[in-house]
Amino acid sequence: MPNITLSIPEDIYRKMKKYSEIKWSEVIRKAIVDYLEKLEESRTEVSSEELLNELGDEFKESLNKLDFEKAVEGYKRMRENEWKRIFTIQVN
Repeated sequence: MPNITLSIPEDIYRKMKKYSEIKWSEVIRKAIVDYLEKLEESRTEVSSEELLNELGDEFKESLNKLDFEKAVEGYKRMRENEWKRIFTIQVN
């Protein structure tokens, strides 16, 4: 297992010494793991590969069969419709 070196303020170190029975490396390890889990839960970006894996093999096959020109046309229509929707929203 790799090691890391951690610098802490002197007053914190003195307080930690009062509780010598506590395995501070375990406390810190647990804090790091918890923090990483929170970061990963709040992550909103997903790579294309992750998304394709999540959607499954059936979706990948249907995507491979899709005609590129039809996909481009569909995207253009979708974009135009979205612009129309956004700019025709009535403000009260």
